[in-house]
Amino acid sequence: MIIVLSPENDIPNEIEILLKLFEQGLACYHVRKPHKNYEEYRAYIQQIDTAFHDRIVVHDHHMIINQFNLKGIHFKEQHRIDHIDNPGKYFKGLSMFGKTISSSFHDLEALEDCYFEFDYHFLSPVFNSISKEDYKGRGFDVNNSDKTIIALGGIRPENIAQVKQLGYNGIAVLGSIWKAENPLQSFKNIEAAF
Repeated sequence: MIIVLSPENDIPNEIEILLKLFEQGLACYHVRKPHKNYEEYRAYIQQIDTAFHDRIVVHDHHMIINQFNLKGIHFKEQHRIDHIDNPGKYFKGLSMFGKTISSSFHDLEALEDCYFEFDYHFLSPVFNSISKEDYKGRGFDVNNSDKTIIALGGIRPENIAQVKQLGYNGIAVLGSIWKAENPLQSFKNIEAAF
């Protein structure tokens, strides 16, 4: 599984690039726009061709899943800590049938101890981050886990073989796409290595 995360702040031609990524075969796109309010978030999704909405997972404003045919919702670490102890209450009012639920973790022990059954889990940073300076990789080995874990942090074509050796079920990329001179070519290179 290859997941692309949106840049935190909008960049020029972002939607056009995203469309090309979807056409290239991108199956899962995580919208992480923490500075957008509900209406801005909604407007962002509306710019994306509805044919690709079922490949979109939202990190914020989870209620938006009731308005669009999206793939699922994602819990940032603090959001998970704040709400997942009483998931019945949190999910009440959300149209979640057939949708994915995922979450972010920055510690393998916390991931293993989490009792909630997420469809997949981000674990980061695996390698030194491309998009966040001074975010040093921890090289987590997940071979002994029975959970679906996605490697995040510093993923490049040249370290994907190492990701597989460490036992991950997939990769999530941000900086290696959005900081690349040619994001589409970068995605193709990542896809080929994966």
